[in-house]
Amino acid sequence: MRIERKWAMPNKWTFKIKPIAEFLREEIVGLTADPFAGKNSPAQEQNDIQEDCGNIDTDHKDALSWLKDKRTERYDTALFDPPYSITQARQYGKKEFASMKYWANCKNEIARIIKPGGKAICFGWNSMGLGKNRGFEMERILLVAHGGSKNDTICTVEIKENYKPIENITREGGGVNKRGANPDPRQN
Repeated sequence: MRIERKWAMPNKWTFKIKPIAEFLREEIVGLTADPFAGKNSPAQEQNDIQEDCGNIDTDHKDALSWLKDKRTERYDTALFDPPYSITQARQYGKKEFASMKYWANCKNEIARIIKPGGKAICFGWNSMGLGKNRGFEMERILLVAHGGSKNDTICTVEIKENYKPIENITREGGGVNKRGANPDPRQN
């Protein structure tokens, strides 16, 4: 795993921070989705609940609804740059945005729409990403320090392994573990 640390001034728009813009140019491959596009997202397919965000073709739905409309294993890369705290999420005015279940469901949907071998690039104040339980392996972490009392922006890149949701697994040829994947990764 590659871990780096860089310094940059903070910006409300994550993708305008120079080391993060460089990081994205290095990491993004193929067709890319961004359910929380904000401003300056490099994704071809964008969504943001705020009407003044995204490009001319951006959808303006809540992220979970937008993700549920996407085809399974369509994207090579998905960006996940949601509000970083429950307090920030509440500013969007919907009670469900302050629920941890809402954010977990968004991550489940992102895992569903990424192709095997594709990338999830996540941003926030922690390095959780989508995680092994959703079939992802951490490949790279970029810490962007902002100095003073500002929290670092933590950027992660994970690769989707050959992963099958529990409802698509049969027991023939071996057992199923809690992740929904075969215990022997060579059989997935």
